Amino acid sequence: MEAYFDIFTNTVVGMANYQWRQIIFDVPWNENWFWGLTIISLLVWGLELLFPWRKNQKAIRKDFWLDGFYMYLNFFVFQIGLFGLYDILGNVFNNFGITSTSFVLLEKEAMPTWVFILIFFVFNDFVQWFTHVLLHKFEFLWKFHKVHHSVKEMGFAAHLRYHWMENIFYKPLKTLAVMILVGAEPEQAFFIHFFAVLIGHLNHANIRITWGPLKYVFNNSVMHLYHHVKKLPEHKPNGINFGISLSIWDYIFKMNYIPEDGGTIELGFPDEKIFPKSLVGQLFYGFGKNKK
Repeated sequence: MEAYFDIFTNTVVGMANYQWRQIIFDVPWNENWFWGLTIISLLVWGLELLFPWRKNQKAIRKDFWLDGFYMYLNFFVFQIGLFGLYDILGNVFNNFGITSTSFVLLEKEAMPTWVFILIFFVFNDFVQWFTHVLLHKFEFLWKFHKVHHSVKEMGFAAHLRYHWMENIFYKPLKTLAVMILVGAEPEQAFFIHFFAVLIGHLNHANIRITWGPLKYVFNNSVMHLYHHVKKLPEHKPNGINFGISLSIWDYIFKMNYIPEDGGTIELGFPDEKIFPKSLVGQLFYGFGKNKK
């Protein structure tokens, strides 16, 4: 037990130091998540201000600062502890002879790099889409996911407004999927993940984006706005438009729904009046006997 505590402590300290090094520009630009996220956020916010879809929505919309806080809290602070837990799990698996290459299905050396990266991106997106569906389907998961759906005015930072427990659900499934498919993330994963962050920001932004014919491939702000609609269609009581970066899964599995594109629908969920408005209340929501 002491050994696991040391592993956790060393990883947490190392990750905290790495996060700080990003802030002070001591990490190469192509690996700097902190400033990469900040630049993407400022760019998409600028597009919101220049080309607003809902013109009556203020530049500093409702819960703008709360969502901004969530963005950095989830993307950086909680990651520190998660990496500590992952290192412990990795050590446990290693003790049983299980490594990241134990279940590999694809050998990246056997295919062109661009094919390997494309397969990784598509597979990774499907895993996230499937996890997202589960968050809506099961009540004990939905209670945590309500934090994301408590957004009443959509903007880019709403992308990363989610309960910290979602890190617990998403990350292990993504890690397991990557282990099974390719063993470990490719070197180019940094750019893939930031492309996903950009798409996610645009999907939540106050900008009307449809991508034209590519709407059947890439998720978009019109489609995702309806994912947040307060009154779901009767034939889709567990949710619609679950796409993360790609919309194709919703079309394949008949979960797509876009009746119009005016952008003025009411967002939220039916029992939102009893949902906590404060950050602290939301962080601890979902445990114990929370109201539905």
